[in-house]
Amino acid sequence: MKIEGQAALVTGGASGLGEATARELARLGAKVAILDLNAALAEKVAAEIGAEFGNGRAVACTCNITDTDSVNAALDKAAAAHGPARILMNVAGIGSAKRIVGKDGSPAPLEDFVRVVSVNLIGAYNISRLYAAQCAKLDPLEGGERGVMLFTASVAAFDGQVGQQAYSASKGGLVGMTLPMARDLAQHGIRVCTIAPGLFATPLLKELPEPVQQSLAASIPFPPRLGHPSEFGELACHIVTNGHLNGEVIRLDGALRMAPR
Repeated sequence: MKIEGQAALVTGGASGLGEATARELARLGAKVAILDLNAALAEKVAAEIGAEFGNGRAVACTCNITDTDSVNAALDKAAAAHGPARILMNVAGIGSAKRIVGKDGSPAPLEDFVRVVSVNLIGAYNISRLYAAQCAKLDPLEGGERGVMLFTASVAAFDGQVGQQAYSASKGGLVGMTLPMARDLAQHGIRVCTIAPGLFATPLLKELPEPVQQSLAASIPFPPRLGHPSEFGELACHIVTNGHLNGEVIRLDGALRMAPR
């Protein structure tokens, strides 16, 4: 699929990997809707994209992906601005680190596990089902393709660390959902892929002390540095343009394999 001129949705598009993906889509000519809970930051990024790449290139949509009414409202706003979307980048997500048995011997709070899985897995499925139902009604492009959907997992889906049960389970769920969803949507000409990023220089990670950042970077075989968010955005956009990528999970981690802790 050619990105230029297409309407694209980016969840979590107001910061980090989502922001980098939104900017790369806009650079390549897409009309981008930034879906995020942080309305002020989403508006800021949309304005910057509009100023850099042309008026009308980006729109901000306040969106809670776990709430169906909120998602539908965001999809309606995006469609009113740009037309129906053919590209969905699922990047929104949250983290957690809770040992299943705490130092005081108490069990991990169930609410924490439910919250992480609700956002990272169920939320991603929620907006994907709503997007797919709309995309399936669009006229097919060349080769019968109608749309492309991306999930953002994590290397934690494969080698999660101590305390990452909730996060790893949520990201592992996205990995497990990729192939069956691609098979399910094949009849509608909608491709589905997932990126599993390693350690990236996102605003959240940059809050760590510099020595900790350097230590994390040194653990990556090559290149021995944190990933650039732009590298994630470039891969996400390549998946859109490469018509034979479907049902695949791609690790983007510099050959990193996480230690137990």
